[in-house]
Amino acid sequence: MKLYYKFRDPLFLSLSNSDLRCLDTARFAALSSVNAHTIPFGLKWVGVTFLVVKVIIISYYNVSVVLAASIISKSGKALVSRQFVDMSRIRIEGLLAAFPKLVGTGKQHTYVETENVRYVYQPIEALYLLLVTNKQSNILEDLETLRLLSKLVPEYSGSLDEEGICKTAFELIFAFDEVISLGHKDNVTVAQVKQYCEMESHEERLHKLVMQSKINETKDVMKRKASEIDKSKIEKNRGEKGGFMSIQSMGSGRIDSGFGSEMSISSSGTGFGSGSGFGLSTDVESSFSKSKGRAPSSATAPAKGLGMQLGKTQRANQFLESLKAEGEVILEDVRPSSGPSRSAAPPPTDPITLSVEEKLNVTLKRDGGVSNFDVQGTLSLQILNQEDGLIQVQIETGGNPGILFKTHPNINKELFSNENILGLKDPNRPFPSGQAGDGVGLLRWRMQSVDESVVPLTINCWPSVSGNETYVSIEYEASSLFDLHNVVISVPLPALREAPNVKQIDGEWRYDSRNSILEWSILLIDNSNRSGSMEFVVPPSDSSVFFPISVRFTAASTFSDLKVITILPLKGGPSPKFAQRTILSTENYQVA
Repeated sequence: MKLYYKFRDPLFLSLSNSDLRCLDTARFAALSSVNAHTIPFGLKWVGVTFLVVKVIIISYYNVSVVLAASIISKSGKALVSRQFVDMSRIRIEGLLAAFPKLVGTGKQHTYVETENVRYVYQPIEALYLLLVTNKQSNILEDLETLRLLSKLVPEYSGSLDEEGICKTAFELIFAFDEVISLGHKDNVTVAQVKQYCEMESHEERLHKLVMQSKINETKDVMKRKASEIDKSKIEKNRGEKGGFMSIQSMGSGRIDSGFGSEMSISSSGTGFGSGSGFGLSTDVESSFSKSKGRAPSSATAPAKGLGMQLGKTQRANQFLESLKAEGEVILEDVRPSSGPSRSAAPPPTDPITLSVEEKLNVTLKRDGGVSNFDVQGTLSLQILNQEDGLIQVQIETGGNPGILFKTHPNINKELFSNENILGLKDPNRPFPSGQAGDGVGLLRWRMQSVDESVVPLTINCWPSVSGNETYVSIEYEASSLFDLHNVVISVPLPALREAPNVKQIDGEWRYDSRNSILEWSILLIDNSNRSGSMEFVVPPSDSSVFFPISVRFTAASTFSDLKVITILPLKGGPSPKFAQRTILSTENYQVA
């Protein structure tokens, strides 16, 4: 006789094997002839009152059990298998691998028997849901168990294929355990199995709600505090600037600003006179960032009858010293050309002009790697005189395999594919002419990649907090394929009262206090400076504040390396004169 105990209450999990043996001796000495009965009773053990114990007594002989519940592929590959008796891995793998060979085609049976076991199965699309039982099992009960399992599998697996089953393997095993215990089916439904597997707790849900309410309340308090701090900063700045202007208005005479204009202060203390129209800017950091490092403009003719005129150098120094005494920030003049100039290209003077333009859309990961790399290029044609419109354009490309070219619908695609010649489908039709617009688009191309080696410029940013300061080191590395012009690297900063302390820089820098951005400018990156770095210090800040970093630059070479070989006139005669313009520019280039 062999006894199997199934405890529905967690209190019984503490029973040891010796306790169970005592329980056998005390309660079931007279039950040796009982087979497969359920006996409820109460038990008092060591002063603890236990609830109802369900004892299943199964005869050691004539045992009818489910050996395993499995999901396999049509080829016999085991995806999920749950064994309910002691069975080696080699044994269960052998049983499952032999099953597809036993299933006949065109048969209506849902079971197959061998010498030792019975397979009860149900096809699920390209898979089999399979019960492996002994031959003494009740096949009607096995079929009912199989139907219940077939309802549970779609509940836990979104897609009934190998990938979907493997992703939800553990959930399926837990569900199988709720249906089958010790090889026998429990009297449960699909809803009950889902409830048991979810193990939803009212106390846990209540705890999560309380924690979420505390988090929301803390966020509201933080927002209110931040708003109060911002308001106090604004009021403090207004008070400081108001005090500065009142002190200056108490003086007399006139001070030359050093910017080619005069700022006069009336002796009556009423404010600025009408001699210059010069007013103090509210953004002091931006206004006076140009003062140091440039020669002041020549003084204008002094206005008569408005006090004494000071020397030019002395006037400028006194004015700057007065600003410093009031706590204002005087920045060095570090602004070169502020990034690539967006001025319009000069109008074409050659009879025929072909423009090659590529635009970069790149997103680099802050930890390394490429999130997005997209190059879009165009070849446009501009003709000044109508008589030069009957032409064809022969080009050559650099042979970049990652670039896909696409011609204009009116261009002869076959001619371009065979001979790299761009011409209209109708050879008697001329190209449009005139100076208006950007010309006629002949060819477009696109290049996408995730290879970091094709990126023209990579940026690495390393913020590190040390005490009450954050040290930020930024490095750039440029590809040897391009010489980059007018490079500007814009780094966002936290809100600061004064400019960051730039310790070291290869190039020049400028601080935009209004937008809280530090701009690092390099006029040209070529073979002499393929790499460079900058280091600055700010108050302690989170590393995410310094992202995303924006980059802009231009280059005179492109990824396509497209070149115009010659212009072929269709009406005969010499090839007309033409010019080619090539530019690579950034449209959206970020490190995020």
